[in-house]
Amino acid sequence: MPLLSRRGNLGRYPLRVLAAVVSVLVLTVTGLGWHSVDQLVSSIERIGNLGLGGNADGATDILMVGIDSRTDAHGNSLSADELAMLHAGDDGEGGLNTDTIVLIRVPNDGSSAVAISIPRDSYVDIPGIGMGKINSAYGVTKFNAQQKLVDQGVTPAEADRRSTLAGRQALVKTVANLTGITVDHYAEVGLLGFVLLTDAVGGVDVCLKNAVDEPLSGADFPAGEQRLNGAQALSFVRQRHELPRGDLDRIVRQQVYMAQLVHQVLSAKVLTSPSRLGELSNAVGRTVVLDDGWDVLSFLHQLQDLSGGQVKFETIPVKDLNGWTDNGESVVRVDPPAVQKYVAQVVDGDDGGNGGPAPSSITVDLYNASGTGGLAGQAAQALAGKGFRTGVVDNWIGGPIQSSRVLAASGGDPKARAVAAALGGLPVMAESGMPEGAVRVVLASDYAGPGSAAGTTGLDFSTSATATPVPPAPPIDAGTNGPKCVN
Repeated sequence: MPLLSRRGNLGRYPLRVLAAVVSVLVLTVTGLGWHSVDQLVSSIERIGNLGLGGNADGATDILMVGIDSRTDAHGNSLSADELAMLHAGDDGEGGLNTDTIVLIRVPNDGSSAVAISIPRDSYVDIPGIGMGKINSAYGVTKFNAQQKLVDQGVTPAEADRRSTLAGRQALVKTVANLTGITVDHYAEVGLLGFVLLTDAVGGVDVCLKNAVDEPLSGADFPAGEQRLNGAQALSFVRQRHELPRGDLDRIVRQQVYMAQLVHQVLSAKVLTSPSRLGELSNAVGRTVVLDDGWDVLSFLHQLQDLSGGQVKFETIPVKDLNGWTDNGESVVRVDPPAVQKYVAQVVDGDDGGNGGPAPSSITVDLYNASGTGGLAGQAAQALAGKGFRTGVVDNWIGGPIQSSRVLAASGGDPKARAVAAALGGLPVMAESGMPEGAVRVVLASDYAGPGSAAGTTGLDFSTSATATPVPPAPPIDAGTNGPKCVN
């Protein structure tokens, strides 16, 4: 059964514009930036007073947001033809949700970048509101502020402007509180931007493991490698049904697409084509919003040496993809301390002070050799919450196992020892034939660590009837090996 079969409101709004959001950065700071940069910069909508930081930690931290909007960056309604091209239907809520949220860190030397995705339904503390889905921080804050302003007699236009600012401020604070990273700059792109940016570079190559035909999103593609135009790409990244890991697989699609878009822009002749550059300039001018303190020209120089292979894409650890609130709302459970630790490891290589390898660098296969159904999945979820990556999660078929253990090429393998410690101090045993760096966990009936009935203290597995393991996917980069095949 598809993972999202009982989560009808996950991904309720159609667009996931992660690729467009990050492509805005890449296109702006590469060839498009060098071509008629004054005209480009002047055409971008600018906003201030967002409560941003000042690049004080040795890097530029950019919050990039995809808005499911039927207007352009300047508030103008899209034409009927443009709405038809988007195949997005009517937007009954005014485009108030931020359905794509990604935090990008670029060191001040411009040598690399990491983009960290945040699932839209992450259940977090929103300043001034309380607990809610992170994608509602912008919209709910804006709605509440707008109602108060109108009641005070403020004109509708002014109320809309001031409440929109309040919504953006709330989102900036919410992301900073969740990740532990102070946001330095803000970038926003609307629905139309995705299609325009994609078509401006002549389409983008993707690869699917299996053919898909999902009418709700319009995703109808064969298996294998293929090039998608803007409208097709929109369907590719908005599909939410019939994906094994649900919203997390959708994020992987976005990241793979984004990585390939970055690679194609940086390696192709797009940047030497006047017609392509004109299309890019139009796309950016119509669909992008930036904070007014962002010195685009300085940032251009900072990123001159940034190459596609140095852009990595990650996703925060998720505690429970199928969580429920007390009032019956379906949410994605996250643990803010675990998220902050994971983000620190990803952006700074911080190992948490334990002197060992960072959990985000370790992929673990887990096997259930006990009589307790779902034990390996529960342990996988516990490891994911600690920042580890999990690969295979399955039942053990290698013969009877009386005691739980961690298997590796050698008993002293540091990655295996880190996993063993995270699972409550399991023994590490050498296994002949295992490759260096590989880690395999076999859980027997004696297991009492995190994820077991005896080891759930501090871990909330009661948020759904059957908590689904949600290991993060391996990191994705914008390298030169062609598109990565995905679900």
